[in-house]
Amino acid sequence: MATDGFGLGRRRTARFLSCASAALALAFLTVSPGRASAETLLSALARAYYGNPDLNQSRANVRVRDEDAPKAKSGLRPKASITAQYGAQYAAVRIPFGVLSNQQSGAQSGASGDIQGTYTGYPRGATLNVSQTLFDGFRTENSVRQAESGVFAARSTMRLTEQATLQNGATAYMNVLRDTAVVSLRKNNVSVLEEQLKQTRDRFQVGEVTRTDVAQAEASVALARSEFYAAQAQLKNSMANYRQIIGSEPKHLQPGRSLEPLLPKSLEEAIAIALVEHPGVTAALHQVDAAELAVKVAEGALMPSLSVNTQVSNQFDSFLGLPGSRQFTASAIGQLNVPLYQGGAEYASVRQAKEQLGQARLNADVQRDSVRASVVSSYGLLETAKASIISGQAAVKAAETALAGVREEANVGQRTTLDVLNAQQALLNARVNLVTSQRDRVVASYAALGSIGRLSAQEINLAVVVYDPSVHLYQVHEQWLGLDTPDGR
Repeated sequence: MATDGFGLGRRRTARFLSCASAALALAFLTVSPGRASAETLLSALARAYYGNPDLNQSRANVRVRDEDAPKAKSGLRPKASITAQYGAQYAAVRIPFGVLSNQQSGAQSGASGDIQGTYTGYPRGATLNVSQTLFDGFRTENSVRQAESGVFAARSTMRLTEQATLQNGATAYMNVLRDTAVVSLRKNNVSVLEEQLKQTRDRFQVGEVTRTDVAQAEASVALARSEFYAAQAQLKNSMANYRQIIGSEPKHLQPGRSLEPLLPKSLEEAIAIALVEHPGVTAALHQVDAAELAVKVAEGALMPSLSVNTQVSNQFDSFLGLPGSRQFTASAIGQLNVPLYQGGAEYASVRQAKEQLGQARLNADVQRDSVRASVVSSYGLLETAKASIISGQAAVKAAETALAGVREEANVGQRTTLDVLNAQQALLNARVNLVTSQRDRVVASYAALGSIGRLSAQEINLAVVVYDPSVHLYQVHEQWLGLDTPDGR
């Protein structure tokens, strides 16, 4: 039995451990104090929606693809050009006379002479050429439709990037919350073990425990400090990822909420929605449309083409460089081109386009299978996280009961300090696991909503102005000329 002094020390240690346990129980909640300037998960995602570089780059890519439509339309638009020339020309002219015949007299007489001269002219002029394609084997029409399918595919890819940004942002947010709580838990654990080490050393001084007990307590403190430093390093890494995705440093984070109310109630319903709405599937289907139209464009090269070419030309000093000469011409010519054989390149292009179409269809099947697997996996992770929270809460409650029992037994000498230490460590581990499960539930709910293709600013009600990619396409779709982009660049 311990003396009264050491009994008092045990009671003081028990009170310290109780207070520490109460602090640890609230660790996950007190990481994010409620303040006017506090950051919520949705406000953090709103920052990422506006400023994430990956998402903005994807939006820029859609605007780049928008310009494919007016480029394709140029095939049936008129083309005009002016060619002008000016120069100097020096000429030396010699015109010889031949022999003259006098057939009436039957005699031949001849005279010879040359007309010679030099002059300098300045040939100049301009030519206006205007051409209009009337029929090109439907290549322009199909090219426009192909470009539009490419635009829609780019929009779906942008939606994929938006989903990834929101999901990664939620993960980074919850990682900072989790790791902040774990650092707090580990820090309190170090304090508890240091107090326990102090009591163990005091007991060793009076011979109540052995050197082995002190060494075990010292090892526990060293291990706790190592885990605390590792938790700090993990927190710094999570904060760096948060800064990369969200665009600002994490400050005063509030607990995040799960998106389970937005999810379909059954796995079968989620799979059915994902196979229709997921951006990966819609992007693949738009690529199939583009590949089908590419076949038609390639086949158009084997069809006749009809065009009209007009030309107006006015030239000065152009006839042998003679000064004062002038030539004016105007023409309008219709041209019909019927391809017969150009070496077989067109036929190879058609076959290649058909193979690419087959590849695009296979890719659509791959995307459907991938989406289906993603839905099943994400729903499984969500269910696991929910079950882990229930079991984690039970584990924490059981560990609290066990710790209280070990303390009472230690007060009467039936348990050692190391037993109390182990029970406290078990409680801390249970709390860490519970914090991790709470984080996993929120992250899994975002992953599940993303797996069905509905993780968007509108769906989760972010306080943002939703980016509308159709505005830029409308601005450039019928634009015939102009160098400036719609935003003035």
